[in-house]
Amino acid sequence: MDALRQLFIGFGTNCMLFALTLVMAVPLGLLISLGTMSKFKPLKWLMKTIVWIIRGTPLMLQLFVVLYAPGLLFNYPISSRMTAALIAFVINYAAYFSEIYRGGIESIPKGQYEAGQVLGLTKIQIFFKIVLFQVIKRITPPMGNEIITLVKDTSLARVIGITEILMNAQRFASSGVIWPLFASALYFLAFTGILSLLLAYAEKKLNYYNG
Repeated sequence: MDALRQLFIGFGTNCMLFALTLVMAVPLGLLISLGTMSKFKPLKWLMKTIVWIIRGTPLMLQLFVVLYAPGLLFNYPISSRMTAALIAFVINYAAYFSEIYRGGIESIPKGQYEAGQVLGLTKIQIFFKIVLFQVIKRITPPMGNEIITLVKDTSLARVIGITEILMNAQRFASSGVIWPLFASALYFLAFTGILSLLLAYAEKKLNYYNG
């Protein structure tokens, strides 16, 4: 059926936006978190201000700003709406991920750092060889929640004209066909269900203390 085909194509857009955002936002969030914890005060407060702005404003508003601001303020419009959506999503989720990283890093006891220094490791070696793996274990549950939220948030891309699954479903609903709306819900439920299982498996594998 044409409706199912359109829904499938639309959900492919959601999945692409999800995957690209995750690949870019995860490492960017780590860099931002290191900036917010930097001893260099100008960098620290710049990063904290950016995170505060991003977390304090709606993602929908950020989508509009990224799409229109470059053209209106700098006469350099973003030609691709998909590119604008990706930029907005990456910045938004990197800010949220950075706070999760920060909480995880600050939860590591100072004794871990001191142990690394006793072994003669540099600060960078201590972070990547000792601290980071413990941080990953501690942040897996909150990161999982944000990742699942990202799946659903991709539907917001329709506000700037991205043809994703809900936009296609809404078009059919406006013509009197309601079932595509429920079908789109099944797509999201299936995807988030699979992600939940994968995240639960990852969390179990990282649970060193219970074997």
